[in-house]
Amino acid sequence: MKYIFSLFLFMAMSINSYSQSTKTVYTCPMHPQVVKSAPGNCPICGMTLVKKTVTEKKTAAKSAPAPKKATVVKKTTIQKPEITAAKTKTVTEVKKPVMPKTKAVPKDPASIKMPEHSTTAPHQHEAAQKMYTCPMHPEVVSDKPGKCPKCGMNLVPQKESGRHQSTGKTPEHQTSDAHQHEEAQKMYTCPMHPEVTSDKPGKCPKCGMNLVPQKGKKEDHSAHGNMQMHSEHKMVMPMPEKHLKGGRKVTYHLYVKDTLVNFAGKQKRAIAVNGQIPMPKLEFYEGDTAEVIVHNLMDEETSLHWHGLHLPNKEDGVPWLTQKPIPPHSTYTYSFPIIQNGTHWYHSHTGLQEQIGMYGMMILKKRPEDPTFRPGIDDLPTEHLILSEWTNLNPNNVQRMLHNANDWFAIKKGSTQSYAEAIKEGHFKTKLTNEWKRMLAMDVSDVYYDAFLINGKIESQLSRYKAGDKVRLQIANGGASSYFWLNYAGGKIKVVASDGLDIEPVEVDRLILAVSETVDIVVEIPEKNTSYELLVTPEDRTKSASVFIGEGATKSHDPLPKLKYFEGMKMMNDMMKMNGDMKDMGMKMSYQTMDMNQVMYPEISAENNAAMPMDKMDNNDAQMDHSQHQMPASGITTLNYGMMKSPYDTSLPKDSPVRELKFTLTGNMNRYVWSMDDRVLAESDKILVKKGEILRITLFNNSMMRHPMHLHGFDFRVLNKNGVQAPLKNVLDIMPMETNVIEFEAKTDGDWFFHCHILYHMMAGMNRVFAVGDYQNPLLPDKASAYKKLQRESNMWHLMAENDFATNGNDGMARISNARWELGTEWRLGYNPHHGYEVETQLGRYVDRMQWLKPFIGFNYHYRKIDRNNIEKNLFGQASTKDERKTFSAGIMYKLPMLVDLQAEIFTDGIVRFQLKREDIPLTARLRGAFMVNTDKEYMAGLKYIVTKNIGISTHYDSDMSWGAGITLNY
Repeated sequence: MKYIFSLFLFMAMSINSYSQSTKTVYTCPMHPQVVKSAPGNCPICGMTLVKKTVTEKKTAAKSAPAPKKATVVKKTTIQKPEITAAKTKTVTEVKKPVMPKTKAVPKDPASIKMPEHSTTAPHQHEAAQKMYTCPMHPEVVSDKPGKCPKCGMNLVPQKESGRHQSTGKTPEHQTSDAHQHEEAQKMYTCPMHPEVTSDKPGKCPKCGMNLVPQKGKKEDHSAHGNMQMHSEHKMVMPMPEKHLKGGRKVTYHLYVKDTLVNFAGKQKRAIAVNGQIPMPKLEFYEGDTAEVIVHNLMDEETSLHWHGLHLPNKEDGVPWLTQKPIPPHSTYTYSFPIIQNGTHWYHSHTGLQEQIGMYGMMILKKRPEDPTFRPGIDDLPTEHLILSEWTNLNPNNVQRMLHNANDWFAIKKGSTQSYAEAIKEGHFKTKLTNEWKRMLAMDVSDVYYDAFLINGKIESQLSRYKAGDKVRLQIANGGASSYFWLNYAGGKIKVVASDGLDIEPVEVDRLILAVSETVDIVVEIPEKNTSYELLVTPEDRTKSASVFIGEGATKSHDPLPKLKYFEGMKMMNDMMKMNGDMKDMGMKMSYQTMDMNQVMYPEISAENNAAMPMDKMDNNDAQMDHSQHQMPASGITTLNYGMMKSPYDTSLPKDSPVRELKFTLTGNMNRYVWSMDDRVLAESDKILVKKGEILRITLFNNSMMRHPMHLHGFDFRVLNKNGVQAPLKNVLDIMPMETNVIEFEAKTDGDWFFHCHILYHMMAGMNRVFAVGDYQNPLLPDKASAYKKLQRESNMWHLMAENDFATNGNDGMARISNARWELGTEWRLGYNPHHGYEVETQLGRYVDRMQWLKPFIGFNYHYRKIDRNNIEKNLFGQASTKDERKTFSAGIMYKLPMLVDLQAEIFTDGIVRFQLKREDIPLTARLRGAFMVNTDKEYMAGLKYIVTKNIGISTHYDSDMSWGAGITLNY
């Protein structure tokens, strides 16, 4: 009875002291300073605003004196509140048999008159007022720890900033005043060059990006460094334990065979499995045992890798790392337990077989009793889509052309960025700066493809869905080297999983899917009798593929416009130093939250290059939150890793040892060598790791290309701003200049591959191996010998040759090279003794980090009938008096600005020669210029028009052979 009396007295005092009125506002559970009058999303973190009733207070003429001792209500009856539509993130109702003891308080905590206290020590004062609240329901307050009666979350200590504040203004008024103050002081700055400031909007004079509003420091970002932002506000449960029983043994037989296909107008060789491309979809339930029997009917080796799966190391499917290749005309069995769920895929890990058909979906289903089952998501009708590309070229030829800097792919894509095109678009200076810094043309992908496919088709329709239906699309990027934009004509895309792992749902307008990534999205059919296009566009925007979802007439999404390459070139010029390094932006650029390629997207107008929340950025804070930067003023919201949050606590064991590693992703586009820390796999030993050790890896992309880094055998935490809820992934796309941090616990023995999943980058050397524990693989008794064979794959030799059949002679060259070494021969054959002929052979090795410097040794054979009455001397006064000259030489080759080769060489007969040469000056999209001059007083100038990838028409003037014209053949 005394408790009821105390409560009655407390309420009477409150009514006596205040006259009250209430109104409804919407606020963010994580950022209570955000207050709006209408529903929406928090502009800071993107969470859905929740409805809250605010009590506005007017003080009575005479307030009753406050009691000298706070009345504590020890027990009260709690009624289970009704869950409203504003609460959208509840996934599973958790029934709690016992409710914690809580205080029933008004929804506006400020409406309670705080009691007076006697003067005590500060810590005693805090202890007396320590209260607990729910991060998601701030109206729930208790004087003891416990669980929220509404959502079941643990109550957390209530912070002073979230308690009663004796101000005369409501939070809405405070926000308004702050906004007026900001407007009065608004300045503009460049996101990439904070030293550039202006009192008016405009463009950065250095990189061309739009200036964005600059604001003073208003938030404390110090917690970002530890990646524990907001962790004090919310207690998150770890992934619930699963007791998987009653699983089945599921067996698939896969017959691998050569075939012929016609995806793009020509019949070409491919590899089909069970007579189909893509390979058959494999489906299992979590808890099953997979048995896959591979029948290799080809005349070459093969293998299968299970992308993203946790399994015994010997089943991982990497030839010469976890197994021997499957020999031709043999059978091999993979067997492993299914201990996870989600969207995955599988593919060959042998050579370039993935490019010509050896890829397929692998779906691991949750059991209905799974504690992580999400009603409204996991029970939706599901479609499985695997994206890929097709080239009519032999993939081995594609790889060879890339290593030889052949620009046929750029010609086909319309991305040559020649001098004529630069002048036409007003970017002549941009082009000059680009080549002055020894860069090739700006591009976003390496290979030109003849077709892009969804489940092996360019276009298809899923007609069994009608208006109002929601469909879950499980999508895998099975392409060898293509990133894909996903756009949906029916509205927003809700992303619910990434790399087979659940994330808290997030709505976006579009997303880009990196090579080998998987994503689960939910789309809705808005209108009846309409089929909406899911538009799949490669990053270079050369073509597209589509699947229409729904019945009736088709509604297409607007095609993505052609990229503005010179805008990208201008931006990249500013980001690259003269020594070839990219500017290290630290954590200012991380997790895709600042897409520098945005300057090339025409659909985002020039006025909207800057993202909306960037006006909240602190340019002096390297740990700022950019997670919403993909929300430009044009209204296009693009998914990035900063938006991803796991529904669970993904923290690793606190008592495990942590080992810090850093890898710099490096490469040379001229020679197409891709590496980590400037070393390819052939130059690197395995990285020894103790079992149970936590590896925390910092990845910095010091190249101009993005790299989707994939880890075999484990999922890693992506250490974004979401603290304990950092998302789990096994592929991370790292954009140019980005620095990202991941971590994982090495708890499974074996040799695990870590590599860029762009197939041609992996084959060029961008790989490492983590050797966890002292694992003895029964399939590879001689692991040292096997590792050397794996290393050899990343250091293959590539041949190129060219010959000009001209009217005044025959000029040509042939070269074979790998990651470091190069053996080349040049010849000049005249049609008479006075023109003579000459052959020079050189063997060199690139020794510097950027592969600009190549010392070499050589042999020179020269025959020409000399006019004894007119002996020529070089610039140093040296002369050769022999008709036939045979000499050895030593020298260096160095790549100068403007991509000019400087060669300095000394011969065994004492002759010294310096030479400048360039042969690939892009004058127009297909016209190339060339020149050569040396101290022997020889010179040459020429032009070549590229007709096909192997044929050109050429003309040149040579100081020895005069004018000539002819046909150039190249391989």
